[in-house]
Amino acid sequence: MNIKGKRVLITGGSSGIGLALARAFLAKGAKVVISGRRPDVLEKALEELHRASSSVWSIAADVAAPDGRAATIKQAFDALGGLDVLVNNAGGVRAGRLENTPEAELRAMIEVDLVAPIMLTRAALPALRASGDAMVVNVASGIALIGAPFYATYAATKAGLARFGEALRRELKGEGVHVLTAYPGGTDTPMMKSNRAGPELGFSREPASAVADAIIEGVETDAFEVIRGGEARAQMIALNRDNPASVDERFLGLKPALEDAVKDHSAI
Repeated sequence: MNIKGKRVLITGGSSGIGLALARAFLAKGAKVVISGRRPDVLEKALEELHRASSSVWSIAADVAAPDGRAATIKQAFDALGGLDVLVNNAGGVRAGRLENTPEAELRAMIEVDLVAPIMLTRAALPALRASGDAMVVNVASGIALIGAPFYATYAATKAGLARFGEALRRELKGEGVHVLTAYPGGTDTPMMKSNRAGPELGFSREPASAVADAIIEGVETDAFEVIRGGEARAQMIALNRDNPASVDERFLGLKPALEDAVKDHSAI
């Protein structure tokens, strides 16, 4: 895809990977709408982006709620006059043992990480079809590829999002709408601030700009997926497929330290 002139909606675009993607799309000549729940953070992000381009707008809405999704789609269409790229980036996480996690927090993850992208994509499809050269970008997680203890529900939502994207890509094949799934690893974003796990526990961090640049390259080359983490991640994915018991044993040795490091990891 040639990004120049494309009309792009990025959910969760006020910080982290979403904001980095907004910068990258604008640098390529796209027109961008970012959405977010927090008006103050959104306003600050928009001010920054406006210094680089006038072709950017913002929408304060919660995509986990039906009325928030409706407002996001309508206002994006009004601002852009259509849609070529939908980036389902908004997400939430709550780590910890399943039985100790309140049901409300589990449901919140499911709503924002899985239900919202499905419903937003459904609502956006008529405009994406009308584009003739469109794309849906789903930002999943490396945890969708290798399930980590204390992230069971988060892993479920992100793996569900990944398979949703794969199935939808095949459903839309030959119809002018491509689907790309991104699998970031640990990324230096506000969402990760309450996670105290470091590289020794499998949580190395890279800048959000590096993830955004990789996704942009995937968009430009019509890639099926973008997996971060390099050769080490590739080896772990292969091991998880070929010998999952050995990955179980590896996590067993890390469990006490990992549980303590992520018990306060919450961004919902």
